[in-house]
Amino acid sequence: MSDKQLFSNYLQGLKRENKIVFAWQISILIILISLWEIASRLYWIDPLLFSSPSRVFHLIIQRFANGSLFSHIQVTLLETILGFLIGTIGGILIATLLWSSRRFARVMDPYLVIMNAMPKVALGPILIVALGPGYLSIIAMGFIISVIVTTLVVYSAFNEVDPNYQKVMLSFGATRWQCFKEAIFPSALPAIISTLKVNVGLSWVGVIVGEYLVSKQGLGYLIIYGFQVFDFTLVMSSLVIIAVLATIMYKVVEKIEQVLIRNRSV
Repeated sequence: MSDKQLFSNYLQGLKRENKIVFAWQISILIILISLWEIASRLYWIDPLLFSSPSRVFHLIIQRFANGSLFSHIQVTLLETILGFLIGTIGGILIATLLWSSRRFARVMDPYLVIMNAMPKVALGPILIVALGPGYLSIIAMGFIISVIVTTLVVYSAFNEVDPNYQKVMLSFGATRWQCFKEAIFPSALPAIISTLKVNVGLSWVGVIVGEYLVSKQGLGYLIIYGFQVFDFTLVMSSLVIIAVLATIMYKVVEKIEQVLIRNRSV
């Protein structure tokens, strides 16, 4: 068998495996939704508390039809994307500063450990007082929750790059910045992409918690409002929409990863 045929068989096997995994994922989702609907209709669970997929679907369609859901989704999505971008970029910049100065890294080390261990949600009331009860404090929540994790993971990735790369470049007269640009940063790119995936979830957590505390719009506000008026179908609907949007955001990051890896291999 030729190399071309072997490669073709490998690609076919890869596609077949992806289809099997996707089929299992869809099957599990259908089984879970079916069990939820059956359990609600047969009163295995309290339908007042846990609602049912049919009620959730009906409410989402109804709110989309009257247009009352769009503004909430728009607000939460904008806050999450801003918190995600600012937290990720901020974390990478801080990690770069730490890598550029060993002394600065040693000075900051205990503070990073303390900030990482600190429950960021507890800072919510302070942010509201400092930045006001608006979008700014909610975006700041998304930023604070993701920036420390990004800094620690990316800085660690910078340090794990083989030091021989830098030694070779320095021996040829490269500056420290050129070493970072040509060897350190590209080598740490897989770790940075992994951090992006983690930050998708963290940004959603930060924004939703922020909306719990202060907002009068957004999916977090709908969840807390649903609890207050005992409309648990509204609560479950908001959670379903958050899950769908977070999944889409995660898939976008996966596409970015594929593009970057393809460009690197080229």
